[in-house]
Amino acid sequence: MAEQISLNISVEEKEQLKLERLQSTLNRAYKNVPFHRSRFEQAGLSPQDIGCLSDLQKLPFMERSHLSLHYPYGLFAVPLRDIVRIHTAPGTFANPSISGYTKADLLIWKKLVARAYEAAGVTDMDIIQIHLPPGLANWARDYKDGGETIGAGVIPNSSLSLSKTLMVLKDYKTTTLVTTRAFARRLTAHLFETLHHPSELNLKRVILVGEPVDEKTVQELSGQLHTDIWRHYGLSEIPGPAIAHECPDHQGFHINDDHILAEIVDPATGIPVPKGEKGELVLTTLSARAFPLIRFKTGDMAGFLDQSCACPSPLGRIAWYKERTDNMMIISGIKVSCDQVRSCLKTALDLPGIECAINRSGNGDQEVLAVSLRMGDQLFSDEIRNLEHLMHRTEGFLAEQVGVPVTIHLVQRMG
Repeated sequence: MAEQISLNISVEEKEQLKLERLQSTLNRAYKNVPFHRSRFEQAGLSPQDIGCLSDLQKLPFMERSHLSLHYPYGLFAVPLRDIVRIHTAPGTFANPSISGYTKADLLIWKKLVARAYEAAGVTDMDIIQIHLPPGLANWARDYKDGGETIGAGVIPNSSLSLSKTLMVLKDYKTTTLVTTRAFARRLTAHLFETLHHPSELNLKRVILVGEPVDEKTVQELSGQLHTDIWRHYGLSEIPGPAIAHECPDHQGFHINDDHILAEIVDPATGIPVPKGEKGELVLTTLSARAFPLIRFKTGDMAGFLDQSCACPSPLGRIAWYKERTDNMMIISGIKVSCDQVRSCLKTALDLPGIECAINRSGNGDQEVLAVSLRMGDQLFSDEIRNLEHLMHRTEGFLAEQVGVPVTIHLVQRMG
């Protein structure tokens, strides 16, 4: 069973637990990570100056750029001999993003994912099937571990075709599918195109991860698949999925605030917004030993929910919105920086300036990054004799850098 805080825990007791874990995290980061110590000193503070949760606001924010600048191990708070797993992803800057786990970190994360499964009614009698794109391979592993923690049968992530994925769903009697919104839509379309009826499946629930999904999409998928739809919030840098999850009430996301401290701030000023108002979600790890993050700006828009929840969970709740505070685009659950795309195009094409439009587009069972590139005179210089080959090579280079499939279309004019 997943680690649970007592259902009868008082607000004061939970706040004290969070403060104790925060102070432990700050002390460990200050002692072992030069980056964090420097930021304390620049603010004229020491960990002892953080005497309550609101004092955390005295510290500066962390940005994604800091992860790239201190690549690979500059933000680790334990020796490498204590690291048992290292996650890496394409990242949104020149360097890949990296995060690490100790044995204790892995155990906690398994329990948090298991907690999210249990909130959706998953038990040891269920069969979980995971279908996530390569860019979310680390999440797929975490969802596998969380499922095994509660004793469920797990079909790990694999690169099966759409038709064989449906075959496995049917023949293996899968009850829980963990996937992205894009694949759930494509699977539903394939189900109807091949004249299969949802009643042929044993699905009880579909868990959608990687990006916010609106109520209209939830209702459509639920009606077409004859199953419940659940949503999870995750962040690769924290690191991992199921940071927050829905309960049977389906009114917002319960955030695992006994292990991850959330703030909602005004994106422009960094000042916390009143409860119930929308702002940028800022997260601080409370129990991560290997890779503590302090006031990490996620770029996600969210808001605390004050209304009472029908379920008995003592965890706080947030709403998660589609808007972002940065120029990132989410494609099949993977964040892509538009600035990084433009920079990579300049590098691949060896051009000082380019004019392009960047969008998300559907392609089979996976979304792609669609780039419309204006055909300037430089693309027709004598040095470029095979434009088709150049575009194909550029697509491959971009896909490698951002972690999602890429298509490039040449256009005569933009707009």
